[in-house]
Amino acid sequence: MRRAFTLIELMVVIAIIALLVALLLPAVQAAREAGRRLQCLNHLKQIGLGLHNYHTTLGVFPMSMSLSGANNTVFYDTGWSAQARVLPYLEGNPLYNAANIGVFKEDPTNATVVMLSVAVFLCPSEIRPAPSTHDYGIAGVVNYGLCGGDWFVWGGFSGPWTRSAFGPNRSRRLAEFTDGLAQTVLAAEVKAYQTASNCRFITLPSVNDPNQIPSPYANPLLVAPEYDNGACITLNQFEFHTEWSDGHVHAGGFTTAWPPNKIILGRVYYPGMDLDLNGKNEENGGPTFAAINARSYHPGGVNALFGDGAARFVKSTIDGMAWRALGTVAGGEIVDEGAF
Repeated sequence: MRRAFTLIELMVVIAIIALLVALLLPAVQAAREAGRRLQCLNHLKQIGLGLHNYHTTLGVFPMSMSLSGANNTVFYDTGWSAQARVLPYLEGNPLYNAANIGVFKEDPTNATVVMLSVAVFLCPSEIRPAPSTHDYGIAGVVNYGLCGGDWFVWGGFSGPWTRSAFGPNRSRRLAEFTDGLAQTVLAAEVKAYQTASNCRFITLPSVNDPNQIPSPYANPLLVAPEYDNGACITLNQFEFHTEWSDGHVHAGGFTTAWPPNKIILGRVYYPGMDLDLNGKNEENGGPTFAAINARSYHPGGVNALFGDGAARFVKSTIDGMAWRALGTVAGGEIVDEGAF
């Protein structure tokens, strides 16, 4: 006589299979994330190679954006980012040649260029890689910001100048990296559509002295109440890192004000939102102070590009002063590689 499975035996088999699937799925997801993180590292290495090829050709790294004016008044700027300027060295010649770098990036002649997504500027773990919508049109997002300062970003046309690798009207030579190329961060991951308090037109009242930078161990909401006191505009709070073509620090950069993935939750105007903070935009004359954090979807830290071309994973638990030190080109600090 043929023996069949009983209902209880069948249920046991199904339960075992479900358990195995439940155990296997996290492992599969972890393996996929590991692959995405490696691909992300590779993108940073390509960007590093592009930056060094740019330097080999022109003798300097690209500036974050080009402005013309006097004191704290901007007469003209094109808005184009360093990412846009390095495109020819990232096999992006067709896109670069299609752009009119000599005019404002939001000029109608550049509409097709700026709306395109650039694969090397996107992390495969980004959850919102789709182009963004702005009042001037569509723009491709970006996941790799260039290091544009600690809190201090730009002092206007009379200076002072940023302490980091990139800044407005600053094209640095390798000789300026006296801390050592391996001790200086050029770029790090950022999240597209990052929520933020964006002051845009006003200098931060609480953080406004290039020589008096808040401690990285302080409470952000106490250091800068502008994070969540309504002093800054509440519009466009999702626009950070939504334009690879834009050279403003909130669009194409980051700062080392706080360690990577620092969580700063709004309470009143931005309840529950994890916030960045931007003061007066560079195009509005500065001086510019900002806390634009390096952030990623990789558990435990961010991928970062160093001046020697190496790309490595930096833990979120890195000491705040060590992260600040990595953000300067000539601060005289020595950071043990074990710190990150």
